Amino acid sequence: MTVPGPRTQTAAITTAAAGQNVIYTVVTTFMLLYLLQYARFDPGQLAIATTVIAVTRIADAIGDPIVGSLIDMSRTRWGKLRPFVLFSAAPVAVLTVALFAIPDLAGDGKVLYFAVAYIVWGFVYTFCDVPLWGLVGSAFPDPLRRTRVVGFMRAFGAISLGLATLGLPQLARALSFAEETTGEGWSRSVALVAIVGMGLYLLAFFFVRERESVAAQKQLNFRQLFGALFRNTPLLLVLLGSVLGFGRYIVQAGGAVFAVIAYDDEGLFTLLGAGIIGGLVVASFATPALLRIWSARTLAIACGIGGAIISVLMYLFGYQNIVSVLVFMTLTGIAIGVFNVLQPSMIADAVDAAEERTGVRNDGISFATLTFTAKVMSAFATLVFGVVVVIAGYQEGIAVTTPMQDAVWIGMTLVPAVSCLLSAVPFWFYRLPVQRR
Repeated sequence: MTVPGPRTQTAAITTAAAGQNVIYTVVTTFMLLYLLQYARFDPGQLAIATTVIAVTRIADAIGDPIVGSLIDMSRTRWGKLRPFVLFSAAPVAVLTVALFAIPDLAGDGKVLYFAVAYIVWGFVYTFCDVPLWGLVGSAFPDPLRRTRVVGFMRAFGAISLGLATLGLPQLARALSFAEETTGEGWSRSVALVAIVGMGLYLLAFFFVRERESVAAQKQLNFRQLFGALFRNTPLLLVLLGSVLGFGRYIVQAGGAVFAVIAYDDEGLFTLLGAGIIGGLVVASFATPALLRIWSARTLAIACGIGGAIISVLMYLFGYQNIVSVLVFMTLTGIAIGVFNVLQPSMIADAVDAAEERTGVRNDGISFATLTFTAKVMSAFATLVFGVVVVIAGYQEGIAVTTPMQDAVWIGMTLVPAVSCLLSAVPFWFYRLPVQRR
């Protein structure tokens, strides 16, 4: 069988990541909107639904390493990662559509339907997410090429995020075939996006290949896999630095709420979000070039310190001038974008170094920690910003005061500054047994 060339594999996995990211964006961005406006959930039902989402997210994060270890223990003629790409695509597409096609059931039937569908979706999506990132480490052994691939994946992932965020409401309106957007219009639009997104995702199965050394490795059990994971000190430092830096994602988690409190305009976050996405795209393309000048460790420390400086300056300039806020949001997006490329690249480097030292390659469980930290950081960012809003005293329907706006502004700036600064500490101790950068 002919092995696809590096460029073909790069294009395939980049496109696959963009298709997958569209699905994730649809669910995380529009789920609550659909439940409230089109599935007609009342406040009590919506409270149950949000609880289900939060609990499921935490459970998924805990389950990620288990899924990763199951992948590492698999042996097929297609490898250990690619089969999970192949067989997870259709279930993810079907379950995504099911989430946006809630039937009008009596009593709590709608809530029960949603809870079951969302829990199963979260579980299945893990089997879709972990192997894709594992393929990055396995298919691209050269660190510089791998970093370029990660940069492309992050950049086009950000672009797909922007397209989905801006385009899906319009698509739902068009497919409603009515004067106003309907629930059926959302169901049709999500079905179309799910088919296209998972179709693109399958390119990773057909055109990306795992390295042959993995197939020759003896099969490992849970104890050996988790033992190798916890002995990989560089990898654990990356994970610790990532979690401590959760604050850098507060601008995304709380941006829309901040826009309402500070400017009484939720739609204004579209402009601020565009700045963040623009920064993500620029940084994703630029980071591989930066790694030719500086080490990954140096850039990770710079991301922490630089992110803290940006956040402090944003606080000092204030929120009254929307132009300065947009500039700092863009700079924040750049800092996040650099880190988003560094994180999987440094994990892959740590996996390579551990394989050279021990002969054990555990892409599945190691890259499961990537998805684990992403979920934990998102949960912490949402939780901490929610606490800030509660302390500020804001709730729907009350008059917004200047002290309230100032308190939320601190949550958007100084809290991320402290978090970013703390995140730089573990990276200071990051060392590879074999220097790969």
